[in-house]
Amino acid sequence: MSSPAARRTLALLTLAYTFNFLDRTLIYILFTPIKAELGLGEVQLALLGSTSFVLFYTLLGVPFGRLADRVNRVHMIAAGLTLWSVASGLTGFMDDFAGLFLCRVLVGVGEATLGPAAISLLADSFPAERRANANAIYAAGVPLGAALAMFGGGAIGQAWGWRGAFFALGFPGVLLALVLLLAVREPARGAFPSPPAAHAAPQHGGWRAIVNNPVLRLHTAGYACFALAANAVSMWMPALLGARFHLTLAEVGTTLGLCTLLGGGAAAAFGGRAADAWRARTPGGRLRFGAAAAAAAAPLWLGLLFAPSFPLAIACLLPLLAVALAWLGPAAADLSELVAPNQRGFAVGLYFLGVNAIGYGLGPPALGWLAEQAGSGADPTRVGVALLVCPAACCIAAALLLAAARQREGAVGAGARAPEVAGAR
Repeated sequence: MSSPAARRTLALLTLAYTFNFLDRTLIYILFTPIKAELGLGEVQLALLGSTSFVLFYTLLGVPFGRLADRVNRVHMIAAGLTLWSVASGLTGFMDDFAGLFLCRVLVGVGEATLGPAAISLLADSFPAERRANANAIYAAGVPLGAALAMFGGGAIGQAWGWRGAFFALGFPGVLLALVLLLAVREPARGAFPSPPAAHAAPQHGGWRAIVNNPVLRLHTAGYACFALAANAVSMWMPALLGARFHLTLAEVGTTLGLCTLLGGGAAAAFGGRAADAWRARTPGGRLRFGAAAAAAAAPLWLGLLFAPSFPLAIACLLPLLAVALAWLGPAAADLSELVAPNQRGFAVGLYFLGVNAIGYGLGPPALGWLAEQAGSGADPTRVGVALLVCPAACCIAAALLLAAARQREGAVGAGARAPEVAGAR
């Protein structure tokens, strides 16, 4: 059983992650009215939706990761939460692309504080055998925040306009920052260390040992490809489904909100437990779980893009959202095992650098450019052609994660055999 302090920490970090994804994805459901008012194209929407946010979110991941290894992590998260909430609320005051872009950059700067500090806090609050489940519960903030963005953004955006949605949903995060400061205490670092054999990188080799770890490289590359496809669901599905099936903004928000909540809830409830069960059988079990999720996502993507009716599209979208979110907890849990406690923040920063650069920085504008090449501006479904990249990315992710699992199992097996060889000599 975890302590009350650990459960409180997990609950509030999950709520912070919910606000994180609420503010990160709110703009997606509002693409259509923003585009109509400001006359933006798909590439500009992609830049606002992802690249602007990721620009500093990615670049600051490593330095903020190193900072999380040295400073009070609760204070760090509260400061970032305040910044990104204010920036999200101020988005509603902007009346051109440059102003929107600046606000999105500031949201990214603030949110860059959360990941390294939160994952490090969870590793010091829960023992190794429960980390994937704890991280999966924390990762439930992704579907919860995205669902709230769809529900709230759709309803408020239709009633009060897109600016009102940013006002109503952005600024309240400042109150949560105050609650975090009052309710969460900084735990001792290394309170629940991983078993020595679990580490696939030297514990005292510095940053080079982390960067040169082949398992970490494959882990990051695989999840970066998976993230490209997973992010595309949230970013482009509101506009695509609305155009294909003639839905209002509120109808799109309700549909995607329910699908995200149900699919993400299933991922949070079963993904972490299943990944921990796979990890109990083999050191690379969580990576094998991630590979299986990526492989399952590929045919679901194809079914969604070619579905001839709205019910069939939803029948593919719901499980796609589940597998597209199920990897978040296991991926973070593996990071906590692959490096020493005093290296976790830096390792998480590197992981976010790779995953966000490809999945959220380069991928969305590339998909936006492909969409613009696929048809005229009057064709609202041209985005669907560009999204054919996503099932291919899922297949590549599955291959990379399976290779990482095999590397990890080989590294742990070699570590376990070393004492026997030394004894034989």
